[in-house]
Amino acid sequence: MPKSLLEQLPEIVANGRKQAERILESLESRQRVRLQTREIVLPAKDSAAQDWITEQQRSQARQEVFAPGQTSLLESPQATLGAAGEAAPWMNRLIYGDNLLAMAALLAGDEHTPSLRGKVDLIYIDPPFDSKADYRTKVTLPGVELEQRPTVIEQFAYSDTWSDGTASYLAMITPRLILMRELLANTGSIYVHLDWHVGHYVRLVMDEVFGKENFRNELVWSYFGFKRSTAKKFPQKHDTLFLYTKGTDYQWKTQYRPHSPDYLKRFKPDETGRLCRSDVNPTGGGSRKIYLDEVEGDIIDSVWEDIPPVNPVAKERRDYATQKPEKLLERIIQASCFEDGLVADFNGGSGTTSAVAEKLGRRWITSDIGKPACMVMRKRLIDQEAKPFLYQAIGDYQVEAAKTHFGKRDFRIGDLSQIVLSLYGALPLPPEANPQRNLGQIAGVDFGGRRGSKTLVLADSPNKLTGTATLKKAIAQRDNLLGGWDRVVVLGWNFEPSIGETITALNDDRLEVLVIPPDLLDRLRKKGGVDKLRGQVRFSSLQYLTLHPIERRALTPALSQGEREEHHETLTVRLKNYVLLSPEAINLDDANRQKLQAVANREPLALIEYWAVDPDYDGQVFRSVWQDYRGNTANDGDALRVVTQAVLSVPASDGPRRVCVRVVDVFGFEAEVVQVVNADNAA
Repeated sequence: MPKSLLEQLPEIVANGRKQAERILESLESRQRVRLQTREIVLPAKDSAAQDWITEQQRSQARQEVFAPGQTSLLESPQATLGAAGEAAPWMNRLIYGDNLLAMAALLAGDEHTPSLRGKVDLIYIDPPFDSKADYRTKVTLPGVELEQRPTVIEQFAYSDTWSDGTASYLAMITPRLILMRELLANTGSIYVHLDWHVGHYVRLVMDEVFGKENFRNELVWSYFGFKRSTAKKFPQKHDTLFLYTKGTDYQWKTQYRPHSPDYLKRFKPDETGRLCRSDVNPTGGGSRKIYLDEVEGDIIDSVWEDIPPVNPVAKERRDYATQKPEKLLERIIQASCFEDGLVADFNGGSGTTSAVAEKLGRRWITSDIGKPACMVMRKRLIDQEAKPFLYQAIGDYQVEAAKTHFGKRDFRIGDLSQIVLSLYGALPLPPEANPQRNLGQIAGVDFGGRRGSKTLVLADSPNKLTGTATLKKAIAQRDNLLGGWDRVVVLGWNFEPSIGETITALNDDRLEVLVIPPDLLDRLRKKGGVDKLRGQVRFSSLQYLTLHPIERRALTPALSQGEREEHHETLTVRLKNYVLLSPEAINLDDANRQKLQAVANREPLALIEYWAVDPDYDGQVFRSVWQDYRGNTANDGDALRVVTQAVLSVPASDGPRRVCVRVVDVFGFEAEVVQVVNADNAA
């Protein structure tokens, strides 16, 4: 007879502790998980943002504020000191990826980012709590509405969460709660937002992780609205939030709501005109006066009936299925995190936590494994002109997945390359010609009118960006290795931003570059081996962006360098074309895929969801000085299209400018292009 869930619970918690302990033990290792900064987002298109950039550029001469690969600027909870003893500013973070890996990276820190262990003042999470939830995303394009299933990475994460029902859910959340406790400050608090599906079980886990002596409240959020029901039970009308603290000395500010009308009727003006009422003194001595202006309000208790769900026409609405109202997070943050404290949400969703923390003057970190969620959050923060923040991703995600698959001690990059080659249909080359075990061959393929032509296949490492050097090496191996080959195929995980330009410049019709599916190892784990997955993996072509020549116009006559810092010039950037990553790689059914292909052929720029410009790209960290997105009707009357031209006013500069443009399409795929604009182009 199978064990009941209560019988399984001790083992689930014990296994969760072991998993968390392995992660904590690995924090000091060379192979610890890291975060990669994909973008520094500067939402405000005003002089303050430009001043911020100028100050950062100046500070680089004094201290490496944004050193290569740097992800944060923090030593104490407030700031870090540079080499010159100057404080470098804290930057908020939006992280795309598995929150377990995100927390591991935050706990580990690196040479540029001290650990956040014990630095977070408040954690709020709203994890999924319904195994039957539908997380499909609607994508609206001109004349077409598509229904996209979650990305394969999201599907695997979700299927892992519910593979064995509630037991799997608890196995998922236990190690994450343990890492959250490690991140919390000694005065910190955590709120976990759930409902009737799993709430009672999660509370037992939280008793084990945080100690039942640190349980503070079971909060009931009773949302408005009458619900009709044909079920033989009372209609469900509330969620539950569990509040735990790390210790007995924690941040707290009592919250009040306005007095009720019945209470206010009890107050009358006295001889001075102040509203007051008389009350019996419990210690004797007759009556005492209580003045209304000295009473803060009704103390808010553990049942919250005064916060409605997000109204369908509310300004804050983001059409996100599980979006929570801002007033809910306002109450939580104001109660449990003092001003300038640090708030974290590891199930970011629609971004309510980060948006409210920003408005209330708190620092924040948020993450989500869903690309649509990260896009919603980024646009929401841009829309409210948030302070500059980092958009980050899990570094070497595929390597981490491979370590999970092979075991951390047994993992070798060559093993992964062999799997990739096999799934592409290539046989490995002999060891003497293939010391890195990343080369394979396919014979008997028709190519260029030749039957039986030979193809060399190179599987690049997930530890590096596939770019110019890799492609030139592959071409040289094609022409010289073992007597030469008819063509070469390069399979890459991650690519240099200028890969599209590189391929165009090489102009080699015997070179093909394909994308290794990012979810490959998750699928391998689910299917149970290479043989079961063979024939089902699609290696897709790259998506890429092209621009019209960028126009650079000086607004002032020739000046000295010192004078130019106070003057500006304009850059006019115009999008030309966007080629989508092969529709075969997108999780659509055949009918929706055909609709997508029609739009891509007819109006390719309509597929762009968001784009940004860095006028002085250093090749390492993208700083988005200008950005626009679909639905930003302040800039574009058509909600289904982004504007295709950007005009930037930037501080004047001598010499060439390296302008980088990044786009994100409606499916979350990214592409970049770099143009060097010389000073003599200025009019």
